[in-house]
Amino acid sequence: MNKKPSTEELLALKGTDLPLRELLDLFGVRVRRPWNVHDIAQALTDAGLATLPDFANCAPGERVQIVVLAAAAQSTFEPDEADEAERDPLPSASLPQRLRIGDLPSARGGVRCVSATTELSQATYLMRHRGYAQVPVTTGMTTLHGVITWRSLALMYERGKERSLENAMQQESLPVADARQEFFSCLPMLSEHGYLLVRGEDGSLSGIVTQAHVVHRFESAARPFFLLGELESLLRRWLGAKLTEDAIKAVQTNKKAENRSGRVEDLTFGDYVYLLNGEQSKQAMARQADLNWAALQCESLDRGQFVRHLQRVKDIRNRIAHFDAEPLPSESMRELTAFTTLLRDYVG
Repeated sequence: MNKKPSTEELLALKGTDLPLRELLDLFGVRVRRPWNVHDIAQALTDAGLATLPDFANCAPGERVQIVVLAAAAQSTFEPDEADEAERDPLPSASLPQRLRIGDLPSARGGVRCVSATTELSQATYLMRHRGYAQVPVTTGMTTLHGVITWRSLALMYERGKERSLENAMQQESLPVADARQEFFSCLPMLSEHGYLLVRGEDGSLSGIVTQAHVVHRFESAARPFFLLGELESLLRRWLGAKLTEDAIKAVQTNKKAENRSGRVEDLTFGDYVYLLNGEQSKQAMARQADLNWAALQCESLDRGQFVRHLQRVKDIRNRIAHFDAEPLPSESMRELTAFTTLLRDYVG
């Protein structure tokens, strides 16, 4: 964190409600990350405060209420029939907006260029040394004369032209996009050329997007969804095979009694934690969780570690479900992968 408000400043907020963004601003934080979430939570706890809903999991545009810690604990651990129909709602305000080509990090990450007076040998050395497949030839960062690629170099030699920067450039039909263009409309041009040069709002070249950049971005965005899908399927298969309908109904306290199905498929991810967490404050549910854990017959698993890991995965799932624009941190990816691997071993 870049800054930390004093205990007095935090206590002055008790009973107020404010946008999540303003709470993060108090701590000099723009985007929630596991490390800064921990620091903020600790500062609030030290002041005897918490937020409703939990600032760590709520949608980016949501408002949070600053309450005393005991009130938050009761709300968090003692759900009743007055709860909403779903514990993990997906707020419509958090749905992703239009994706633009400039939203890819490489589109604004800069691009290495050479001038029109550069020797061809210097340009090709740069390509080989840096592993570049394309080097733009520019005046400043605004006037684009052409692009040297391995293909354009091969064409120069095939046609028997004199070896020069001018002859080595591709100069026509250059793949250039504006950072504000819709991402999907740029894909045909990217597919044809293998790369896109991107101009920023001021007209200068701001970056380059290659097919590898697109694959990496979508791999980092899609893989967590597939891991979570498999993870939840494994959890449901395991719990559904071992637990009774009554055990499952016991955690469906956010529904009226007649609407409690007793089907594991109707549980939210938060319900899985309630099913197994023996340290929750509502004693009846804690006792039932003890019986549930015994029914799973997994003596070789450390229950405390398993439940804590399950809670962390729930937090990661909430972040993904709320369409956080930032890629999932590597630590969170490791958490998902490790937990999925663990469940594969036990569920088979």
